[in-house]
Amino acid sequence: MSPLEYDYTIIGAGPAGMAAAITASEHGLRV
Repeated sequence: MSPLEYDYTIIGAGPAGMAAAITASEHGLRV
């Protein structure tokens, strides 16, 4: 099993966390 790699980690699943994940993803980051 290979380790998972992310560019950005979101802590929290509320509206702000979801907005951060969407924005980061739109900018090409692996969330």
